[in-house]
Amino acid sequence: MAKLCQSYPALRAHLISAKSGQQSIDFANPDSVKALNAALLIHYYGMSMWDIPAGYLCPPVPGRADYIHGIADLLSAENNGKTPTGSKITGLDVGVGANAIYPIIGSQTYGWRFVGSDIDDVALSCANTLIDNNSRLKPLLAVRKQHSKDNIFAGIIQPDEHFTFSLCNPPFHKSARDAATGSQRKMSGLERSKQRHSRKGKTSAAQGSKLNFAGQNNELWCEGGELAFIQSMISQSVDVQQQVDWFTCLVSKSAHLKAIETSVKYVGAKKFIKVDMGQGQKISRFVAWTFKDNKAQVNE
Repeated sequence: MAKLCQSYPALRAHLISAKSGQQSIDFANPDSVKALNAALLIHYYGMSMWDIPAGYLCPPVPGRADYIHGIADLLSAENNGKTPTGSKITGLDVGVGANAIYPIIGSQTYGWRFVGSDIDDVALSCANTLIDNNSRLKPLLAVRKQHSKDNIFAGIIQPDEHFTFSLCNPPFHKSARDAATGSQRKMSGLERSKQRHSRKGKTSAAQGSKLNFAGQNNELWCEGGELAFIQSMISQSVDVQQQVDWFTCLVSKSAHLKAIETSVKYVGAKKFIKVDMGQGQKISRFVAWTFKDNKAQVNE
């Protein structure tokens, strides 16, 4: 925390004493979460600035880094165990969002070049602001608007383009009501934790916390939820199978994996893999599929 505060002094105002006695932040306070993200991205990933508009998704950096590193492992498995670096490796971030978190981590860790797509004008404007204000990011990220909410790759991938991989953090919920219920459940858990924390004599910097699990509708839910979105992505990947080496996508719910694998095999993909990830007590995973031959199996 001391190093983070040196890189981003505004974080100091958000520090509290955790149960362990170490410095932390109040994770139920959205301003504190955003300040921590800014500090992490400035300190570890060389950003000059990072910000997002109120109400837009503020992603946890370690979990997002896990996904990027998982893709790096996937690519190294077919490159004699060596992770390929540099701008010849190109990624398509489906739903780049206002935070542009995956291109930031991927470009600054491995030198990869990214195209980010989104349907939200405010998100694209914010991502462009990040590009314009971060000289290290500017040559490695371009964003494009997806004009059709039904399309994932069409209208974004140009006829002469090739991508090493695509990535996506899909909408999880089936409706706005489900998204609100899920967010409230998370908030209730944080509030219970904070109350236990307070009863043990610790103090919190934030009283009357606000919801920090923000996000616009397209970030949080879609018709049919996560499974329907991923199955649509699988179906649409057929049309650009020669332009993307690996299609990848996060899967929040493990119960969806069997149906996803069945869909991938149905469209004729040559290989399907699942990669588990973990941060603390949270377990997540992403899936990857390819239509190309001679792809090595990544260690799962």
